[in-house]
Amino acid sequence: MDNDFSPPQNFINRELSWLEFNKRVLEWAQDSEVPLFERLKFAAIVSSNLDEFFMVRVASVADQILVGFDQPDPSGLSPQQVIENIFWQVHRMVADQYVCYNRSLLTALRKEKIQILKWAEMNHEQRKALDDYYLRTVYPVLTPLVVDKSRPFPLVLNKSLNIALLLETDDNEFFATVQVPSVLPRLVEVRTTVKGSVFVLLEEIIKIHLEELFCGHMILTSGCYRITRNSDLDWDEDEAEDLLEAIEESLRQRKWGAAIRLEAEKGLDKRLLTILREELEISEEKVYEIKGPIDLTFLMNINQLEGYNHLSYAPLKPQSISAFQREDNYFNMITQHDILLHHPYQAFDPVVNIVRTAACDPDVLAIKQTLYRVSGNSSIIEALAQAAENGKQVTVLVELKARFDEEKNIHWAKRLEKAGCHVIFGMVNLKTHCKLLLIVRKEEDGIKRYVHLSTGNYNDVTAKIYTDLSLFTANLHFGADASAVFNMLSGLSQPSDLHKLTIAPFGLRQRILELIEQEADNARQGKRGKIIVKINSLVDVEIIKALYAASGAGVTIDLIVRGICCLRPGLPGVSEHISVRSIVGRFLEHSRIFFFHNGGDNLLFLSSADWMTRNLDHRVEVLFPIEDQEIKNEIMSILNISLQDTLKARILQADGTYRKIDKRSKKLVDSQDMFYKLAMERAEEGKREK
Repeated sequence: MDNDFSPPQNFINRELSWLEFNKRVLEWAQDSEVPLFERLKFAAIVSSNLDEFFMVRVASVADQILVGFDQPDPSGLSPQQVIENIFWQVHRMVADQYVCYNRSLLTALRKEKIQILKWAEMNHEQRKALDDYYLRTVYPVLTPLVVDKSRPFPLVLNKSLNIALLLETDDNEFFATVQVPSVLPRLVEVRTTVKGSVFVLLEEIIKIHLEELFCGHMILTSGCYRITRNSDLDWDEDEAEDLLEAIEESLRQRKWGAAIRLEAEKGLDKRLLTILREELEISEEKVYEIKGPIDLTFLMNINQLEGYNHLSYAPLKPQSISAFQREDNYFNMITQHDILLHHPYQAFDPVVNIVRTAACDPDVLAIKQTLYRVSGNSSIIEALAQAAENGKQVTVLVELKARFDEEKNIHWAKRLEKAGCHVIFGMVNLKTHCKLLLIVRKEEDGIKRYVHLSTGNYNDVTAKIYTDLSLFTANLHFGADASAVFNMLSGLSQPSDLHKLTIAPFGLRQRILELIEQEADNARQGKRGKIIVKINSLVDVEIIKALYAASGAGVTIDLIVRGICCLRPGLPGVSEHISVRSIVGRFLEHSRIFFFHNGGDNLLFLSSADWMTRNLDHRVEVLFPIEDQEIKNEIMSILNISLQDTLKARILQADGTYRKIDKRSKKLVDSQDMFYKLAMERAEEGKREK
């Protein structure tokens, strides 16, 4: 198989595939048919996505180049070629993003009487109000920094917005900088007697008052800049005596990693650019000229404006399901049959409420749960803490290595420990990414275990914007397997003889390969071979080669991959029977679903794992089967509707680009809209049954 499918032309580079994904996000900001505030949100997400991409992925490629690593990746590109492609594509993407902002979004905002003004565009009354705001609120927070013989170039904080200046005193020129304080709102509202909303950016206010800030100096030129630093944490778990302390120290170091991107306001004086490049040791191709406000994430804040509901999607109320109409019957209902939830179309409340119920139930003996990313004000955390305070045995695995949530998770770990929970941090050199809840309850016929498994995090905030599936079950085998997994996590033992669950890195890869190979074998025998997979990312080379081999055997493979996809569909003799589509919509597609025809005896699985090497080999993940026929039908409906989407889906071409679906003679289908309508219909049916 390796000899047949290893040529680099069979693979797409993962970084370039990710950039294609971010282009699909940008399309939403560019689409005039999307509500205006939603377009602002997507323009902001493009910026936020690029920040993380540079801090982690570009930083990783840059590190490879720095140490002299020049081996090509599966797509045949060396690190140097990859980074050159990245710079070229990101420059184009940023240019497109700001064309959208300047020519489309600002114009549309003005039509709605929402303005973001420059100082020169404001009247005397508005300037007077901003002068007062500057003196009262902004000035006390600012710290002007001048660079001279006695004061070296300052450490510029990662992702902070700054103003660079060139000063002149006694015929000597000096570089100076001032950070735009992140503790103050970036968008400052200006009171006006005219109907509508008027804003000015905080950096505009500071710029106009620079002479007051640098008294005694002549300001020759000034302009905004921002740097992005390498923020990929690095620690040796084998050497770290205390993982929590090691990560806390790494978090402090993250702020000062090597600069990998410099964003500079258009027109920034070349003398300032030269100083910044030299001091930050950054090459010319890493400099991005920004034709507008640097860092468009501030656009998210406009969405909060009151009185503009017509500029956003109509609120979507997550629907309840009849099984959980009363909190006191949760355990009875789960005993009767497995229960599936489809978020955000169905409410996340039952997941929180079952932990709350268990915390106060005198018959509950123990609660065990894995936490990867939780919300800032987590109801799950409070329920677990209450359970421990009520005398339950509570064990919580808090994953300290969840990237960019490390600090938050450290906080929650300490909170849970204070409440009396047993807090564990997982296995050495493995992230625990599985989503698993186990409740142990004493009942009349003995000890009973209730299990919840999910494709998404125990996060009540993201559950409203991420599409995920989660399952409640009282199946004895699931309960035994869940106990074995928690024993593995706390006791560092490898689980054996699992009944239902498959665990990474202890067999998940092999199980997937076996399922793919079984479909290929069936096709070779003249039987129907069919695979449908819905995931976030497809990167793993071994899995891709197995899919190519199955396609060659005649298996029809439909892949729904939201983000990165390194597989090339439609290659003659390699992937002729494989189609790949991506759905980017109002909600972030996050569920992982796996269907195998299996000779007519359909197999259906859900998982926390994408098909990436990190998930299969370097994380604790869970793959679990769906066996209830009614739930199987429901999930198959989700897959089929996703494959019918003609409005939000994009089809991956063999050259690595994505195209819209030709809607001529096709039914117009928005899969996310259909899922919500189905959830509403089921909720109404449940009410009628009551």
